[in-house]
Amino acid sequence: MNTKYIDLIQQTFDFPNEEFTLDKDALKFHDIDLNALVKTYGTPLKFTYLPQISNNIKRVKNLFNTAFEKLNYQGKYHYCYCTKSSHFKHVLETVLANDVHIETSSAYDIDIVEHLKQEGTISPDHFVICNGFKRSRYIDNIARLINNGHHNCIPIIDNYEELDLLSEKIDHKFKVGIRIASEEEPKFEFYTSRLGIGYKNIVPYYDDQIRNNSKIELNMLHFFINTGIRDNAYYWNELHKCLKVYTDLRKECPTLNALNIGGGFPIKNSLGFDFDYAYMVEEIITQIQLTCDAEGVPVPDIFTEFGSFTVGESSGAIYEVLYQKQQNDREKWNMINSSFITTLPDTWAINKRFIMLPINRWEDDYERVLLGGLTCDSDDYYNSEQHVNAIHLPVFDDQKPLYVGFFNTGAYQETIGGFGGLHHCLIPTPKQIIIDKDAAGNMVTEIFSEEQDSAAVLKILGYSPVEQPVISE
Repeated sequence: MNTKYIDLIQQTFDFPNEEFTLDKDALKFHDIDLNALVKTYGTPLKFTYLPQISNNIKRVKNLFNTAFEKLNYQGKYHYCYCTKSSHFKHVLETVLANDVHIETSSAYDIDIVEHLKQEGTISPDHFVICNGFKRSRYIDNIARLINNGHHNCIPIIDNYEELDLLSEKIDHKFKVGIRIASEEEPKFEFYTSRLGIGYKNIVPYYDDQIRNNSKIELNMLHFFINTGIRDNAYYWNELHKCLKVYTDLRKECPTLNALNIGGGFPIKNSLGFDFDYAYMVEEIITQIQLTCDAEGVPVPDIFTEFGSFTVGESSGAIYEVLYQKQQNDREKWNMINSSFITTLPDTWAINKRFIMLPINRWEDDYERVLLGGLTCDSDDYYNSEQHVNAIHLPVFDDQKPLYVGFFNTGAYQETIGGFGGLHHCLIPTPKQIIIDKDAAGNMVTEIFSEEQDSAAVLKILGYSPVEQPVISE
């Protein structure tokens, strides 16, 4: 009988695959021996595999370059990384080693840019695309960056006030972009994005505020939708409306030479994930080219802002199943040694699903279970996978440890979860591991941060250290 966990996976998916392989009954992720990782560092554990960041960047660059060559597209392509996806220094350094650019969203992003410039990781030739609603500190930091000679810093105008605020602080002529306030997906609660300027208002805004302003040069039109780049009617409709604005604006503004299509590619959230990246890139470029040719305007340089796609598939989280609770005749709760709310907050906040697989015991029988976190919150659970409304894991045995991995978790989870700060029920931040390859191609690991201890938590809360009493023997 095919009752083992490996049987379930092989009957459901094409397995093994590019990311996951099996060594006997132990799982490997990008050839990382996850069992060995657990034995060395324990759980709960989070890790980042830096080479995968480079792999995804190179993949997208190749897709756009191939499409440009095939279609004889005359513009240039620029890959930008959304820093908000993961701000960690080791992530930014890996990203920038691949000759890409930066997109920022808040004031402190600029401080990171300046730090990396000082180290030589970022040069004045790197584009720094500044998005987001800009409060005074963000305005000041952008102005400082431009005044200090970063000519490729392009603030994206989000509202009617920002242009004047920037002009007051910047000493010389500078470049800007304008963000389109796109319509939201039909099922969304609101009609129009809160960010950007409405489609119909952009050309009048240019005529009124920029056309005759010798200090400002409009270079970029920015287009972004929350759902990212997907092959559906909503995306193509919004893209065509964006292209209509671009061509109308380009006829009025000869300095406009760049279209930022924002958004991002989806990342794998199931072993059954299927997305034709090559088709999407080629079709987007085709639509841009056709529209520009029809309207008699030059094609723009293309900017993309990939955050989740850049870093998401580089990381994972590993937990141990501590205990199983049979709460009724149907529900078995496997309790993990951490919390979903605090360590994978998107599972709680937006019901996001990651690839979930056991690390060991693939040759054991399986059962249907629910996964519960350690907090006292009823929402701290994980009860389904992207492909099916159920979770199956090797049968719980208190004599045989069971470890569970969540994969492609590298985007947003640390910043939203508040890395190193306070968490619900004071659940500590797990140990963080960085995995890379040395010059010889050998895998190397290092501890980025240890598991958060009580002293760190108490300090945040304002408590003084407590001296533990000495117990005499």
